[in-house]
Amino acid sequence: MSLKQQVNRKNSKPVILMSMGHQDRNGHSYQVMTHKYMQPLVEFSNCVPLLIPTCFGVADIEQYLDMADGVYLSGAASNIDPALYGQENLTPDKKQDKDRDLVDLALIKGAVARGLPILGICRGMQEMNIAFGGDLYQKVHDEDNLNDHREDPDGSPEEQYGESHKIALVKGSWLHTLLGDEIGVNSLHGQGIRTLGKGLEPLAYAEDGLIEAIHAPGLPQFTLGVQWHPEWKAAENPDSIKIFKVFGEACRRHASGGFDLHMGKAS
Repeated sequence: MSLKQQVNRKNSKPVILMSMGHQDRNGHSYQVMTHKYMQPLVEFSNCVPLLIPTCFGVADIEQYLDMADGVYLSGAASNIDPALYGQENLTPDKKQDKDRDLVDLALIKGAVARGLPILGICRGMQEMNIAFGGDLYQKVHDEDNLNDHREDPDGSPEEQYGESHKIALVKGSWLHTLLGDEIGVNSLHGQGIRTLGKGLEPLAYAEDGLIEAIHAPGLPQFTLGVQWHPEWKAAENPDSIKIFKVFGEACRRHASGGFDLHMGKAS
């Protein structure tokens, strides 16, 4: 990168990688990303999304990472291939997107190696856990000690994304400082974290004890995965705004070569 390019990059908004997912429509194969995930990244993180097609594999991941100041892993309707965490598939009726699985795992590992901030939502948090060697409950609702965290399939989007339950933030954590003791969240997932990946720690729990937020405190960069959907009508939710703002701040600090004061570490 030339000096001029470096100066222009430093004076521009952070570039955030977002992977797209596969969707079939009328006999055609599409790569898609839902507007609701991008909107708060633009409006509150003040960043530029760079969408990555996942249908071409991982050969160009490093080139994409060269352009990035952060990685943002969205949710999706598909489940992660259980073979990636050593289990047989217990939900064969659910969609999978194996191309996205491989791209996102490569993005996470590349972001970790480069010190890029990472934000994962729902499926994105689960991907983070798998990338660090953890695994999942494939059917949270079938576990005796856990609640049913799925949305009503017949409900309107407003009902599905409405507040479902409370979560308790881990006291003394940076997310507790940011959000307080307890917040209400939506819940639209059938799977959840069973075993935490190496180096990950919980930041919040649901009322039944299911992990609702994670980070990697041993890494120098900002890391956050949340099981709920803060992107849904983020402008109407002060907690969501805080999450996207702090992610944007971390990405700006990384882009400028500064310090991640939020985590108290260099980024």
